[in-house]
Amino acid sequence: MNGMTTKILVVDDEKKIVDIVKAYLEREGYQVIAAYDGKAALDMARRQSPDLMVLDLMLPQISGWDVCRTLRQESSIPIIMLTARDEVTDKVVGLELGADDYVTKPFDPKELVARVKALLRRAEGARVSRKLLSVADLTIDIEKRLVHRGKEPVELTPIEFDLLKTLAESPGRVYSRMQLLDKVQGDAYEGYERTIDSHIKNLRKKVEPDPNRPRYIVTVYGVGYKLGGSAGA
Repeated sequence: MNGMTTKILVVDDEKKIVDIVKAYLEREGYQVIAAYDGKAALDMARRQSPDLMVLDLMLPQISGWDVCRTLRQESSIPIIMLTARDEVTDKVVGLELGADDYVTKPFDPKELVARVKALLRRAEGARVSRKLLSVADLTIDIEKRLVHRGKEPVELTPIEFDLLKTLAESPGRVYSRMQLLDKVQGDAYEGYERTIDSHIKNLRKKVEPDPNRPRYIVTVYGVGYKLGGSAGA
């Protein structure tokens, strides 16, 4: 996924910011489309099926939070949030709604481009391995980046898939939050460890029979997470 075959939707009510981001992304060969309010963002996302969205949280008509919440019910498009406030609560709420990453304003456009590239690489999921991993009634297709619970497909975001894959590849191993961040985010990410908790919470909602009493993704208090249940290849 590269060049003009990759379409990125940039959403911000400040035209100057959109123009700057658009210029930097187009310099990297991406096709960029833009929206300036939440309603237009949802409409464009549905009609044009972009490969990734850069989404400001503070939008007219429909907020970025509501745009993210709505899209997550319809697709697994990778979403990078733009937030004007460097507050933990804003980021956690956005991540719990299903965003994959965040950038705090004011930001360096080069950093945003690096985040876009990293997230697209994860979403593309080019893998040479053809392994199928199984965890109880979950089946994880590493190459196709597909997850099924029984016969039912489970829609995961790129980061949720990478978290589940990482845990499933080493069942029983306890990963700290920082280790999981390193595995799923890469060098372009400078987040904090607790963002993993938000992604784990979303992942449990999708794969656990009872998210309040998780069987597969087990918390090891004071350390991090491990995969429980019966796992195998």
